[in-house]
Amino acid sequence: MSADNVVIAAFTEDQAVLLTGISKQQLRYWDRKEFFVPSLAFQDRRVPFSRLYSFRDLVSLKVLNALRNDANVPLQHLREVKGKLAHLGDDLWAKTILYVLNRRVIFHNPDGDVREEVLSGQAILEIPLKVVTSGVEEAVRVMRQRDLTSIGKIERQRGIAHNAPIVAGTRIPVRGIKAFADAGYTIEAIRQEYPTLTEEDIRAAIDYGKAA
Repeated sequence: MSADNVVIAAFTEDQAVLLTGISKQQLRYWDRKEFFVPSLAFQDRRVPFSRLYSFRDLVSLKVLNALRNDANVPLQHLREVKGKLAHLGDDLWAKTILYVLNRRVIFHNPDGDVREEVLSGQAILEIPLKVVTSGVEEAVRVMRQRDLTSIGKIERQRGIAHNAPIVAGTRIPVRGIKAFADAGYTIEAIRQEYPTLTEEDIRAAIDYGKAA
């Protein structure tokens, strides 16, 4: 990736959710179980922005989303794959060419120029996962080019947040923002929880919640 394509150095949890398709709950579970720890994580995970993801993290998470959530590869198998290919370090998920067959992970072994099942070493021929770095780059650009006309507006979209009201241009539900407001959070404090939102977004969500 060229320097011109580097737009920001770190991504929040909310941005990681939008860009990878993995839920915040799953991200935190993987972090807690040390299956996938954010590159820029603080020791105290209770403080705001304690989990920040690098661009390479996002690419890795896109691959893991395809493996775990789309192909239904068991998490335990992914743990075993991670252990078997530990010598690849941080490049395991981001740069290794991976495949799936019968919910088992296959990889391209450069030593023999063959595709083989990671744990057994059995040679395999299968279709590769269609996850590429450029796709993540494009998602980042789209995220940063949010339509300014959507700021401060509330909408519903079929298939997002179970059709509940969300902040326009995002996947953030109004009820989540209202819950923080009801708990006594200031607008600035809520922005720390949802850094992709503007003050106008938060006020609109709170007002919408009152009206509802």
